[in-house]
Amino acid sequence: MIHETAIIHPDAKIGANVSIGAYSIVGEDVVIGDDCQIHSHVVIKGPTTIGKNNRIFQFASIGEDCQDKKFAGEKTKLEIGDNNIFRESVTVHRGTVQDNGITRIGSDNLFMAYAHVAHDCVIGDGCIFANACTLAGHVHVGDGAILGGLSGVHQFCHIGAYSFAGGGSIILKDLPPYVMLGKDGKPHGINSEGLKRRGKSSDTIMAVKRAYKAIYRSGNTLQEVIPELQKVGEEVPEVKLLADFLSNTSRGILR
Repeated sequence: MIHETAIIHPDAKIGANVSIGAYSIVGEDVVIGDDCQIHSHVVIKGPTTIGKNNRIFQFASIGEDCQDKKFAGEKTKLEIGDNNIFRESVTVHRGTVQDNGITRIGSDNLFMAYAHVAHDCVIGDGCIFANACTLAGHVHVGDGAILGGLSGVHQFCHIGAYSFAGGGSIILKDLPPYVMLGKDGKPHGINSEGLKRRGKSSDTIMAVKRAYKAIYRSGNTLQEVIPELQKVGEEVPEVKLLADFLSNTSRGILR
């Protein structure tokens, strides 16, 4: 059902069983997949592709031009997967040509009210961004990460899979996978409860805990720790994920 007051560009492509609420605007070069629910007063600009069964609540702005001063109207993109929820007043911007020209969001993510995703961010699947969480440009977020309310992530930072940042966190360096970050900006162990919920065995969780101790408590440098983790990672994929993340960090990790 499309409300009579909604404004849909004639070139927009709307899938089957899509509802669009009152006074919402869907612009040119927008593709909306089947079974999506667009509530009232939503603005979606293109080029933007939205997958199936997404829910976008009132006053959200999806696919707007980025806030980068270098942006000069280039035709950049936003791609969104399936089964995401964008709550009230969430803002998501398209990419810039200074990066790959695209902002990417995976599937099954929850963006609570007032969350912001800046240009060129790359977000995996199953993440939670609590109220007023803000991602600066070029931020990458791994699967299953959780960022607390009012947290902020500096541009170009990487947030590892299944990590957890407490409310009010200010993230200025990379946050490794599985690590729990307090609002004091310091790591406080691993997200063992999150791993349990994802069906990880006690042996796997213990291996990740040992890896955490090697990184943060052994006194060794990352260059010394990474080969140890890579060796363990040959048998424990979760530790390999951690070792690969550390091998590719460019901003350094939070300590």
